Amino acid sequence: MEHITLLLAIVVVTALVFDFTNGFHDTANAMATTISTGALKPKAAVAMSAALNLVGAFLSVEVAKTISGGIINEKGIRTEVIFAALVGAILWNLVTWLLGLPSSSSHALFGGLIGAAVMSAGWSSVNGSTVVTKVLLPAVAAPIVAGVASMLATRLTYRINRNTDEKATAKGYRAGQIASAGLVSLAHGTNDAQKTMGIITLALVTGGVLHPGANPPMWVIVSAGMAIAMGTYLGGWRIIRTMGKGLTELAPPQGFAAQSGAATVILASSHLGFSLSTTQVCSGSVMGAGLGRKGGVVRWSTATRMFIAWGLTLPAAGLVGAGAEFLTGQGTWGVVLVAILLIAGSGFIWKLSRRQPVDHNDVTATVTPAESPAEPAGVVTTAIAAVTPPPTVAAVAADLTATIPAPAPVAPADPARPATV
Repeated sequence: MEHITLLLAIVVVTALVFDFTNGFHDTANAMATTISTGALKPKAAVAMSAALNLVGAFLSVEVAKTISGGIINEKGIRTEVIFAALVGAILWNLVTWLLGLPSSSSHALFGGLIGAAVMSAGWSSVNGSTVVTKVLLPAVAAPIVAGVASMLATRLTYRINRNTDEKATAKGYRAGQIASAGLVSLAHGTNDAQKTMGIITLALVTGGVLHPGANPPMWVIVSAGMAIAMGTYLGGWRIIRTMGKGLTELAPPQGFAAQSGAATVILASSHLGFSLSTTQVCSGSVMGAGLGRKGGVVRWSTATRMFIAWGLTLPAAGLVGAGAEFLTGQGTWGVVLVAILLIAGSGFIWKLSRRQPVDHNDVTATVTPAESPAEPAGVVTTAIAAVTPPPTVAAVAADLTATIPAPAPVAPADPARPATV
């Protein structure tokens, strides 16, 4: 086994930076609904999520093995490929964070990895069947399953409590939200922290430090868990605001249903080794919970922007990863240039974010019309508004009375003036 080289050390550090961005990018998955309904204060929520993310990182390595030995063929892949992939993933995470869009950090990582691998060794370096079965299919199915489950759970909850006072049950649901949010945070640690473990393990394999198929070493597990926990504690307030207020307005029963459904889906996928997007699962759950309440409204303008970001994540991160790999393939100067571009791009995005900062003090503020425009009336609503009900008899009489002019007043006869025949 070779010792860790300078390039490999740079890749490990970059992977932990990605893990850090993953933490603050995905904090909203666990805590957005809990914060928006007032079940927990913002700072307390992110602190609890960070601690449980760290615990979850130690519970499983199935997803890490999927990434380190499943998506791309390890043979023939250089360490620079991993570095290029991480550059694509980090920059896409930061761009979507700036826009407040809950896109998938997982798919950003996969896109960067696939793009860099194809640029380096061609399409044969990608295991297409693994990508389809463990990335693409879960990406489509997971938010739908979570959304339907949350919608049904919300309807069932309101049906059970239809004869109870909503204020009397709100306290209990808030307690349930705290518990379910903790479960989502734990599930997030078992899924997303492992992705960085898998990337670092893959880099160690390409560098000859580990043999192919090896499990992540303990120091990798600890460092990945710490990085995602620190990122989570900082709180991705922009995305929390979108998830908590931008998609729909949630009451405590809806928040409890959304988080319970999301946690179930994430934990099941981690057990099966499916590296799904926790962002997509939680977003689907929030929308399902919004639709599950009678009179609930989902802001489809915000949801549409989110769907577009989901669709662009894989190809956009892949293109950046491929471009970064092209530069790193030119030699040492290319690696240095990519590192400089990563630092400069990250600094520029951070500077842009300071123009309209969002922190824990205003994360629960109502989303302004500029941030989430009012939804246009739907087809059914417009059709109903256009149909005029038949007028009643009283209404017809009133209309006739209003349209027939009143007779002109007759002047009284003057007694001093003789009448004419």
